[in-house]
Amino acid sequence: MYTVPQIQKVIVKEGLLNAKDYAKYVEEAEAKGEQIIDYLVSKEVVGEEAIYQLMAQSIGRPFINLKDRNIRQDILFLIPEPIAKTHDILAYEKTTDGILKVAAVDPDDIQTFEFIEKKTGCPLEINLTSPASISQALRLYHQSLEIEFKNLSKSTWQVESVDGEDGDKQLQKLATDLPVVRLVNSLLEYAIFEGASDIHIEPQEKEVIVRYRIDGILRPVMTLPKTVLSGIIARIKILANLKLDEHRLPQDGRFKIEDENYKISFRVSTIPVFDGEKIVMRLLDEGNKLLKLEDLGFRDKDFKKILVGIDKPYGMILVTGPTGSGKTTTLYAILSRLNTSEVNIATVEDPIEYRMEHVNQSQVNPKIKFTFAIGLRALLRQDPDIIMVGEIRDQETAEIAIHSAMTGHKVLSTLHTNDAPGTLPRLLDMGVVSFLIASTVNVVVGQRLVRKICQHCIMSYKLDKKAIESLSDQVDVNFFLKVLQQEGVIESGQKSLGTLLFFKGKGCKKCNNTGYKGRLGIYEVLEVTPEIQTLIMNKATAAELRLAARKQGMSVMLEDGLIKAKNGITTIEEVLRVTKE
Repeated sequence: MYTVPQIQKVIVKEGLLNAKDYAKYVEEAEAKGEQIIDYLVSKEVVGEEAIYQLMAQSIGRPFINLKDRNIRQDILFLIPEPIAKTHDILAYEKTTDGILKVAAVDPDDIQTFEFIEKKTGCPLEINLTSPASISQALRLYHQSLEIEFKNLSKSTWQVESVDGEDGDKQLQKLATDLPVVRLVNSLLEYAIFEGASDIHIEPQEKEVIVRYRIDGILRPVMTLPKTVLSGIIARIKILANLKLDEHRLPQDGRFKIEDENYKISFRVSTIPVFDGEKIVMRLLDEGNKLLKLEDLGFRDKDFKKILVGIDKPYGMILVTGPTGSGKTTTLYAILSRLNTSEVNIATVEDPIEYRMEHVNQSQVNPKIKFTFAIGLRALLRQDPDIIMVGEIRDQETAEIAIHSAMTGHKVLSTLHTNDAPGTLPRLLDMGVVSFLIASTVNVVVGQRLVRKICQHCIMSYKLDKKAIESLSDQVDVNFFLKVLQQEGVIESGQKSLGTLLFFKGKGCKKCNNTGYKGRLGIYEVLEVTPEIQTLIMNKATAAELRLAARKQGMSVMLEDGLIKAKNGITTIEEVLRVTKE
């Protein structure tokens, strides 16, 4: 977006305001957390169109007014509606030599411009416009789709009550109707562009709600008329090779979207609910580059503990946390470090989320009774040096994994527990003998994912009295200060949180006004030392193991998160949200 100095230069140079008055308005806008142009327009100090025209001239870009402009539908829909709406950008004309003219509010939204250029295959001519102009033009999406939805509405309701071959044919026809294809394509493309991990299509009594899970949080994207539900479901079922006329039973399938820019696999799950069928699609980026272990956000002492664990010739490395906490990513990062031509690595997973070269990856399939336990037994006959088991879910898998670690293999796996110390008693609960756990487990990593502060709108602030009191209810403030001092984050002798700078995101277009963009792990790493082994042999509780590990210097996830909050990576609120038990 335009910078404050750019705006000041234009406004003062054109005589709209003198420097002193402009500085006063900037101060007022910052106090209210508003952009200076929006604030000046809302205060009627300057006219919106006039200021945006001047800003366009100042950076040498043409200005376009879209009000009352006729735009062809085929050109309009070259940019999916959700992207146009979120990023204030719209396609309005295509020249005879194939140049696509787009109108945008933000001249620096390079990522969006590149995405549109790759998607359309057309070079772009960027023209600038005002928010009011683009807002009016965005209504064209709804006008054109509403007309097409009305044409669909009659046949849509009839299809739901038809079974057999006729119903199947009607659903197939409905799934190929242009507005349905366009709508589903837009939903998928926008989800890829926004980095969503899941798409939820949820029927209500009178409407259909579409939500994306972005950075771990479900976010409403679109509300559609109920009449389009059958068409959307039919289209997605065709893509995922599911039965079109089966509405009473859950179904699972998958499909893939691949081009020169991305390779995304969609796992599709349908389930009957009271108001129809709900669909959830999990997005897996198969073209995603694997993260290195050092890029995951481990602090030095924790990173060293993991390296010690994986350098041992045999034994288990366990990663624990709830669903969606990044456990598989951590395991793949460890595998990537171990992946050399001298070792044979085999995995059994559900699903295979990343494709790794020189690694033999197997996908479990319960329908044909290919389970983790059966897959793990088969892998042991394949002369492996390193084995990765996607998840330890039952006693049989746990025992085979433990015995594999005993017989000279490195075994990597995940478990669902709240923290690292709770993992060891959980294995006992599964029926694994205590001395086997003590002698095979090398290191346990507990983790959560926190949202990172958006670097485009990051701002510093100090905690007020009310915020400190609220934090004190959940954290021992004196202990928190002591941890920050030990880590060298603050100077020794600091006795108050009120004087420390913390960080948060104001909210901007880049982060959809959330203040967050991307995610990072917060961790606790439990090294199984001789003392911890003795406690495991004596069947110690998770609390006793945690106490012993703390005495040996283990930091818990909350501490790791608060240190990252002080360093401006995430916020205190986000850390407390994900570590709340």
